[in-house]
Amino acid sequence: MAPRLDPAEHAWMRDPATRAVMAALEAARPGSARYVGGAVRNALTGHPVHDVDIATSLTPDAVTTALQAAGIKAVPTGVEHGTVTAVADHRPFEITTLRHDVETDGRRAVVAFTESWQEDAARRDFRLNALYADPDGTIHDFHGGVDDALAGRIVFIGEPRDRIREDYLRILRFYRFHAWYGRGPLDAEGQAACAALKGGMSQLSAERVWKEFKKLLAAPDPSEALRAMSEAGVLAAILPAPFDPALALAAIPLTADPLLRAAALIGADPEAAAALSDSMKVSKAERARLEAACAALLAPGLPGPALRAAV
Repeated sequence: MAPRLDPAEHAWMRDPATRAVMAALEAARPGSARYVGGAVRNALTGHPVHDVDIATSLTPDAVTTALQAAGIKAVPTGVEHGTVTAVADHRPFEITTLRHDVETDGRRAVVAFTESWQEDAARRDFRLNALYADPDGTIHDFHGGVDDALAGRIVFIGEPRDRIREDYLRILRFYRFHAWYGRGPLDAEGQAACAALKGGMSQLSAERVWKEFKKLLAAPDPSEALRAMSEAGVLAAILPAPFDPALALAAIPLTADPLLRAAALIGADPEAAAALSDSMKVSKAERARLEAACAALLAPGLPGPALRAAV
């Protein structure tokens, strides 16, 4: 029997705005729209659902027509990649046409639209992210993602090295998803692939790396993921200065503030903070907070609560 989410137990599925967007797509073609990715994964695992993404067999033009016919604003946020954003009740819903990759170069992909849910699932990164759910909550799982989500396993779809070569940001995503959803040791094949291909991250824009790294550092306790990143040489590949992993990781549980954790990882060194700010192209506000975090970490005898207030 297929697993199912009970809409009665999930407020986001009963939300009038969500239902209106799904109804508009279903009116254009019954069976054309499913919830996808994080919303399904988080609902299964009891994590909060903040963003509702939708996959559809409709083309972007058909999505736009369907939304406008229902009186819902349609914004062409990424039409070349198949994404139209519906705005209902002042909230965005990303709607993306089913795709398969035509060409990848490690940082971006050329895609072609498809009507195959299996093809769309096969191009995703991890098995627990390739989950789809019908409006009634019926889950479609093509790669064992339900079992992975419930067990806290972060496993690449197919061959890890192939998935990473498609987009080297998936190295950081491997550790980020483990920090947020993983339990137990990291997947050995995934860890080995990240270690072997970490040099490919040099192709990525600094902004993408910093955005992903901040998400990882915001996890409740990213210590295990960061330790694995250190062992794989991934931390050394993205941080601009040498660091002491044992000392840095000891400071991680202080707070869930990613800027404070970044300061801890670089040993609260002001010069390293400046180098990190330059290499990651952080904003002026974040640069100031990173410098303040370094100063707070270096202040003698400053206890945890006072440290948090200082930054």
